[in-house]
Amino acid sequence: MSQALPRSADGGRTAAPRANAVVAVLAFGGIVVSLMQTLVIPIVPELPRLLNAPASDTAWAVTATLLAAAVATPMTGRLGDMYGKRRMLLISLVMLVAGSVTAALSDSLGAMIVGRALQGLASGVIPLGISIMRDELPAERLGSATALMSASLGVGGALGLPAAALIADNFDWHALFWASAGLGVVALVLVPALVPESAVRTGGRFDLVGGIGMAAGLVCLLLAISKGADWGWSSGTTLGLFAAAVVVLLVWGWWELRVREPLVDLRTTARRQVLVTNLASIAVGFAMFAMSLVIPQLLQLPEATGYGLGRSLLVAGLTMAPSGLVMMATAPVSAALSKARGPKITLMTGALIVAAGYGLNIVLMSELWHFVLVTCVIGAGIGFTYGAMPALIMGAVPASETGAANSLNTLMRSIGTSTASAVAGVILAQMTTAFGQTALPSRDGFKVVLAIGAGAALLAFAVASFIPRQRVAQGAAETTETGDAKVAEVAEVAEVAEAPASEGPVAVAGVPVRGRVLGAERVPVAGAAVTLISLGGKQLGRAVSRDDGSYDVGAPGAGSYVLIASSEGCQPQASTVVVADEPVAYDVLLSGTSGLAGVVRSADGGTPVTEAVVIVTDVRGDVLATARTDVLGEFAVTDLVPGPVTLAVNSPKHRPLAQVVEVGGAGTTRVELELRPGAQVRGTVRGGDAPLSDARVTLVDAAGNVVATTRTGADGAYAFSDLDTGAYTVIATGYPPQAAPVTVPGTGVDDHDIELAHADE
Repeated sequence: MSQALPRSADGGRTAAPRANAVVAVLAFGGIVVSLMQTLVIPIVPELPRLLNAPASDTAWAVTATLLAAAVATPMTGRLGDMYGKRRMLLISLVMLVAGSVTAALSDSLGAMIVGRALQGLASGVIPLGISIMRDELPAERLGSATALMSASLGVGGALGLPAAALIADNFDWHALFWASAGLGVVALVLVPALVPESAVRTGGRFDLVGGIGMAAGLVCLLLAISKGADWGWSSGTTLGLFAAAVVVLLVWGWWELRVREPLVDLRTTARRQVLVTNLASIAVGFAMFAMSLVIPQLLQLPEATGYGLGRSLLVAGLTMAPSGLVMMATAPVSAALSKARGPKITLMTGALIVAAGYGLNIVLMSELWHFVLVTCVIGAGIGFTYGAMPALIMGAVPASETGAANSLNTLMRSIGTSTASAVAGVILAQMTTAFGQTALPSRDGFKVVLAIGAGAALLAFAVASFIPRQRVAQGAAETTETGDAKVAEVAEVAEVAEAPASEGPVAVAGVPVRGRVLGAERVPVAGAAVTLISLGGKQLGRAVSRDDGSYDVGAPGAGSYVLIASSEGCQPQASTVVVADEPVAYDVLLSGTSGLAGVVRSADGGTPVTEAVVIVTDVRGDVLATARTDVLGEFAVTDLVPGPVTLAVNSPKHRPLAQVVEVGGAGTTRVELELRPGAQVRGTVRGGDAPLSDARVTLVDAAGNVVATTRTGADGAYAFSDLDTGAYTVIATGYPPQAAPVTVPGTGVDDHDIELAHADE
């Protein structure tokens, strides 16, 4: 058998790519996809003549891309989570190239529609790229990188329009699609060379029934939205499609909630942070697209209308181009604001900027520089919003579901843009002015669309205000025993309630109410004031707890009363006590008024560690509180009792940390923690020349303890994350087992391939 060969730069293997190269290649892929979507715009009015088909039919060259993208985007996200995000990214780029070549070779409507549909299947590149960034980039680079990747959708759209106009004016229209194919080939070469495959997988089976149901529902919905103006909004076809969409999507949702491995985890999607972000995304998509519908038309309408500028399509495209550059420039600003104030504030800020841009456009629409200014303002707002949305989504879902979650968010934006197109089309078709023998959209019609765009941005602001500022540590509950700890906490309270009263009760008048006042770890609280009052607020009895925490008060008779217990350094506790004719045993559990707060930073550079899980336990190991750090690395927990606690912190790509902290009296104790970045061992298990799937790989430390066990994916890949420095042994089984030593020198990635062979080889 051959020995395992660790990858190294000088050993002939490819070294781990640098983060800058990964970001640049993935952002380039996103720009290529968004360019593809706008390249066809200059020739849309000419398609009936070029393809010898009616205008109502040639509109399918745009509609086919929209429908294919809506269906493919969430599916490729789920498949990426299951089988590899880079793999699905490459398949999407292949679809882009195939569709571009098909359209470039077409001279008939059928071939054009097929080509454009294939191009639409590539729309999952941007959410897949964002998910790869989360898996591969250091935590301190993730915010700015995802903001840039998300903004690439707007950047490519803004830059694509003048480029397409230039090509269409100077070359045969087929050159548009050859250019798209060429850019796709460049991306196909760069991605496998510089972007690693993510080792984060969900596994399982693809929900084919869910995929078909979602596709049918979305096609009905988007077809009705995009073609309703042509068919008539009250026509049987349009209304039937809307009704079918509602029925199919409801049945699809019922199926997704019951299937074991759903295409879209609706329970995760229903989390407040994810749900509200997706709703805001629809409004943001609407607001963004309104600009693309109004401004080019105003620039190209004849000057004789009194409000058109009579410019060419190329000039209109060049006027829109700076907005794309502004989006790119605001990506790092968006990331910085998210770090300082949180992505929620970034999203709300961007929405306000977009609304201000539309308001400015209503006033300024008579000069070319007016439109350059307006598009730059709106582009800046879009840059902020597009940078914040993936951060909000990824902060609320497990790492294994980021592909599907980001894809669904992208779909929500697409639904917003489709709705904007339909609404603007109806308004501009109804509010017209006569220009010779032709009816053109009126100035007031354009202003109404701009006002609706501003309203959509303000709606996004309002919806985003409901996003929770700091999410409870749900991720910890899913991956640790937090849920069991909560059960233990309830059991502990029950145990306290059932504990016998202290010896030597004092005789009291009326029906005795006796028990103990207890603090953390069921320690008796001496000197606590215990007061019994009626439901009307009248004091009926008062006592002070003794050294063993016991108290005795008397109730005048049967009935319901309120028992109040308070002590210095603890939160007051009020409880309803039901008294019958016999003595009542009732223990009171007090929580503290002390708090614990601090900041978690990376030891490598001192950058804040975002979304780190913070767990506070008592000396017996029972969980007292959990929290999650914000974008500044800050956390805070309250209601703690003074004394020693164990503070544990865990974050992806860092080594976990635990230390004892002494919580002071009333007030907040602050701590500063540093997490050391964790190393990663990954590689591929091969049998001969072929990768081995489902091979068991075990990592053992120098003391012989099993650190982790995993199984290889379909491509033979495995990975172990968050490792400490030291010597390990990697053992692979599937054929006769193969063991090989590996030394983890520190942070970063150590690539380690394993080759297995039969024993007789």
